[in-house]
Amino acid sequence: MGRVTSLDDLPLRSDLRGQKPYGAPQAPLPVALNVNENTHPVPGEVADDILDSISLALRDVNRYPDREFTELREGFAEYLGHGLTRDQIWAANGSNEVLQHVLQAFAGPGRTAFGFGPTYSMYPLLTRGTGAAWVAGTRAHDYTLTPAGAAQQVADAAPDVVFLCAPNNPTGTPLGLDVIAAVYDATDGIVVVDEAYFEFAPRDERSALTLLPGRERLVVSRTMSKAFAFAGARVGYLAADPALIDALRLVRLPYHLSALTQAAASAALRHAPVMLGMVDEIVAQRDRLAATLDALGYEPHESWTNFVLFGGVGDPAETWQQLYDRGILIRDVGIPHHLRVTAGTEDETTAFLEALASIDSAA
Repeated sequence: MGRVTSLDDLPLRSDLRGQKPYGAPQAPLPVALNVNENTHPVPGEVADDILDSISLALRDVNRYPDREFTELREGFAEYLGHGLTRDQIWAANGSNEVLQHVLQAFAGPGRTAFGFGPTYSMYPLLTRGTGAAWVAGTRAHDYTLTPAGAAQQVADAAPDVVFLCAPNNPTGTPLGLDVIAAVYDATDGIVVVDEAYFEFAPRDERSALTLLPGRERLVVSRTMSKAFAFAGARVGYLAADPALIDALRLVRLPYHLSALTQAAASAALRHAPVMLGMVDEIVAQRDRLAATLDALGYEPHESWTNFVLFGGVGDPAETWQQLYDRGILIRDVGIPHHLRVTAGTEDETTAFLEALASIDSAA
């Protein structure tokens, strides 16, 4: 065999040829509002407890960690409430790995996964990575879904796994429990409700967790990356029927959650009220973004997340570049005449809005 100089020279799986990896830009700019991180630092008192917990875990780091991450599962069950117990909880290194476990167990070669586009870009990447085929459904012009329309699309596609992003990324669109219930009844497959941004929804909004009783094929996933300001720690989790949790054990790697990760996440959960204290401020900045974008002549979409998708952008690529040149990093998600911006701190939000106003790129 000759010298390998590119992917084309490798015996890569045929279904991966021509695919592109996840590609959110990373750049050391003063204001980074492109990947929906919580830009607030972890509060000092919480950071101290996390450091103490990691220090204790280090004393036994020569041993494998608790394979069942028992304390962490108990912490997640207590945090989520709704009568959940630890045998209904699963966790992994970020919600992407959690979703990958679901696909490894229930999708794979010869099977399909389904989602309503535009939606989270990792769903098709994870699906193809497990050898399954991705099927994209459609949304209304305002990115909403109706129970009957969504159920019909799912019934027609007959997928093995359905992804419902609630609220949706990259659009921020809310998703009603009636849609979730209708989709569940329309399929014999696994239905995953991705609630990565649920903590930013209105306080009186009901979670899909309330639908779990009697629905053994329903999965509700969450992450610590957003509301908990824990993106760098990589911790995601889900709630489901205990039998479904057992299925995920068949595909996980041994000891997949390190002792340090378990210690850090458990400590953060002990301070959930403090960690979630940032949410109100982020929601306030999100709403400020939407109001100001509208005043500047853009078209912000309703958002129940920590970001705003806005249309009416004459040239998204040029606008993105001009903001970049001013030290502001946001996201071009590939929707014509749209850009997406994360709600940051008050100062970061001000910097973005002032830079955008100086460009005047509304269509």
